[in-house]
Amino acid sequence: MSQTINIYCDESCHLENDGKQVMTLGALVCPMEKRKEICIRLREIKQRYGIPASTEVKWGKVSPAKLDFYMQWIDYFFDDDDLSFRTVIIPEKQHLNHTSFQQTHDGWYYKMLFTLLKVLLKPQNRHRIYIDYKDTRSGEKANELHQVLCNNAYDFDRRIIERVQPVASHESELLQLCDLLIGAIGYHNRKLSDSSAKLALIDRIKQRSGLSLERNTLLAATKINLLRWEGGQNV
Repeated sequence: MSQTINIYCDESCHLENDGKQVMTLGALVCPMEKRKEICIRLREIKQRYGIPASTEVKWGKVSPAKLDFYMQWIDYFFDDDDLSFRTVIIPEKQHLNHTSFQQTHDGWYYKMLFTLLKVLLKPQNRHRIYIDYKDTRSGEKANELHQVLCNNAYDFDRRIIERVQPVASHESELLQLCDLLIGAIGYHNRKLSDSSAKLALIDRIKQRSGLSLERNTLLAATKINLLRWEGGQNV
């Protein structure tokens, strides 16, 4: 049966010259009809821990003082059958050679968003894609991504992909949950260990998913679907 699917996209360490070797892209997926219920549940967890509903949850804010709260958000993701997550890991961003492929880093970034999203789009469903608002060009880039996705799916009347829209992450708990998941996967793949709280969250994700968070999953994997992108040194 046809349904409308919401997809929330975020990224970690995507800038070309940020000195970070590993880049991650993530997409959190849920049925549109469940969005409101999920957001209410996530806000209720905030409330239980004395966190205002307007407070933005981010991986960068994870600390021992609020570890139980973040654990509750991670557990909610795994406990709710309506939520799933896909991530693309780029392990060696510093080896990208944009000049050889006559592309900018920004253009390549949107190609990676396309790689992230294309396997999530089912022709029997309608999809609404929300990307994290980056800058004043986000609207223009969202339109370009929408066009590329529609062309690839032969969706010229935009029935399958209804919209690609920038959204400010502080306005969406679902984008915040996406940030938390890709932050954890990126941190793990960078082999960082400076935060005991972050390591504890990563251990919870590994325990509940049964994944190493480093290797590809089967393409059909649903709860967490992971692609380690090996484009080589010339892409």
